[in-house]
Amino acid sequence: MQPTPQAPLFRPCAERAVLVEFGTTLDPGAHNAVLQLDQALTDTPCAGFVESVPAFINLLVVFDPLLTDHPSVTAHLRHLLTAETAPRAQPAQREVQVCYDADLSPDLPAVAQACGLTPDAVINAHLAGDYAVFLYGFAPGYAYLGGVPEVIRLDRKPSPVGGVAAGSVIIAGAQCLVTTLTMPTGWWIIGRSPTRILTGDTARPFLFDVGDKVRFRRIARAEYEAAK
Repeated sequence: MQPTPQAPLFRPCAERAVLVEFGTTLDPGAHNAVLQLDQALTDTPCAGFVESVPAFINLLVVFDPLLTDHPSVTAHLRHLLTAETAPRAQPAQREVQVCYDADLSPDLPAVAQACGLTPDAVINAHLAGDYAVFLYGFAPGYAYLGGVPEVIRLDRKPSPVGGVAAGSVIIAGAQCLVTTLTMPTGWWIIGRSPTRILTGDTARPFLFDVGDKVRFRRIARAEYEAAK
């Protein structure tokens, strides 16, 4: 059966997890179903529950195999999907500062040329995006944001470049990300942010929660340097 938010697929993963799949392509309805089940599981955990990891269209549910098993966890998840649950809390609104000065946005001219826009038009489109945190992955604090406007969506570069600075604001396809480490990327670098994504707080290590809304705010170089 094609998985949908109404009829997800349940896949056992090793001896200690179940993957619940709500679709096969990035879809807002599927992602909303992921967030709803994640909250329901947090509110009413199954026996042996360890953690849940939400992603674009699926939810990984990790459990202690000494306390429960795949069929029991799957049955609990099926029950949650049909039971009355509390409505999801309103997502938090987060702000990320970004400076688009030329030395901080090396790919901005290329993005503008590829999209048939001026650099200022690319910046304005980026600022106008409706961003939400879909998942964390790849590296610590790498929050994948959906919502890049169609007019500036580009495929990844043919090959990555190395030494991309932490804080770089990068885009590829419908996604945007603020890097937290100096490392290679094949995404397009259009700005840099002084906003701290890694908080240093062990109780809350990252700025965002999955499901949060994000707004980018343009800042001048002086504000960027002061915030650093």
